[in-house]
Amino acid sequence: MADAMQRLRNSLQNAPVIWKGDYPYFIHPLTDGVPRLESEVLSAVTDLCLEAIDWNNVDLILGIEAMGLPLTAPLSIRSGKPLVVVRKRPYGLEGEIVIDQSTGYSKGEMFLNDVRAGEKVVIVDDVLSTGGTIRAIIKGIEKTGAEIMHIITVVEKGPGLKSLQNDYPGIKIESLVSLEMDGANIVILD
Repeated sequence: MADAMQRLRNSLQNAPVIWKGDYPYFIHPLTDGVPRLESEVLSAVTDLCLEAIDWNNVDLILGIEAMGLPLTAPLSIRSGKPLVVVRKRPYGLEGEIVIDQSTGYSKGEMFLNDVRAGEKVVIVDDVLSTGGTIRAIIKGIEKTGAEIMHIITVVEKGPGLKSLQNDYPGIKIESLVSLEMDGANIVILD
């Protein structure tokens, strides 16, 4: 797994950085869909997640639109576990749960479908910064009666992960890589 981690770290280290006002923003195919996502990087993340998660204790993989789609599809195929995606638009299916989302970047609604009471869920996300999206999804899943076993994010950036770990000690919450921005430089912390 050391090779997989190195491939992920190298891809992040070499990501382009743009400025949005006074804020440096790294652009990576796993977090933004651009530039192109090399299969070796996606394979590395898939391998790292497969190793980190106790698949004997999971019934369902939950991804978050939009980047949760490429992250969770290979995990579903390799683990044999079904996949559901929290969407940004409603479908009106029976039991659909509306999730109010507020992050450091946006506000809006997300929609959760087909998560059943008693199911054991793993959430896979691309970036965890403030924790607002994950916090909202946890509340939505609690409404279904399902149980969150594990939350794994590819990139941790900011205080959100630690805050979630403190607020939800019964859920394993982790990242593959922790980083911070130092001006236009990406600094990998672990």
